[in-house]
Formats: sequence, C-alpha cells, structure tokens
Amino acid sequence: MLRRSLDYLALGAWIVVIFWFSSQPDLSSGLETWKDLVLRKAAHLTEYFVLAFLWLRCRAPGRSSTVSALVFAGAVAAADEWYQTTVHGRSGRLADVGIDVAGAALLVLLRRFLKAPKIV
Repeated sequence: MLRRSLDYLALGAWIVVIFWFSSQPDLSSGLETWKDLVLRKAAHLTEYFVLAFLWLRCRAPGRSSTVSALVFAGAVAAADEWYQTTVHGRSGRLADVGIDVAGAALLVLLRRFLKAPKIV
C-alpha cells in the first residue's frame, strides 16, 4: 500500500515538474539554434519516457498498460502544450505532443524488448 502511494506521489510530482518547465517564459540554452532544438526535443522525449515509466509503476500487475501509458502521456502532453499557450513567450505545438508520445512509446518498446524471450 505504501509503495503504491509513493508511486502515485512520484507520478504527480513528475507532472508538476513537466508543468513547471512549461511555465518558464524562456528556457534558452544559449547554444546554436540547431543544437538548442535538438536539446529541447531530447528533453521532451526524456520527460515523457520518465512519465510513462512512472505511470506503468502505478498500474496493477498483469494489466494491459501499454495503450494506457500512451493515452495518458498523450493527455498530459496535450494539456501541457495547451498550458504553454497561456505562458508569455511560449507556444503550444502539436508536433511536441507527438514527440512526447514518442518518448512514452520508446519506454513501452524498451520494456517489451527487455521482457522478450531470449532466442538461443
């Protein structure tokens, strides 16, 4: 029971972190434009990779959670991008929702790969 509560607490805290980053008016890295773009998109992938991991920890064992992880990540990503439209200097982008869901999908695929039976 305590572990499950801590899992949900970690999930909620991570969502707060995601929205906190989105509330920053300018997260410029000071790098060249293309490097900054790569860094930002890598951050999107990483944030939602972690979000999917935390979501799956909250799921009951044995439950099909692949689709739910992707739907949950998509919902949080859409809400986050919408929120960014309300922050001065920020804008929401549908493409970023896709990148976010790709980060969650990466975790799902990695998880399946690691659980796949080994061929000898």
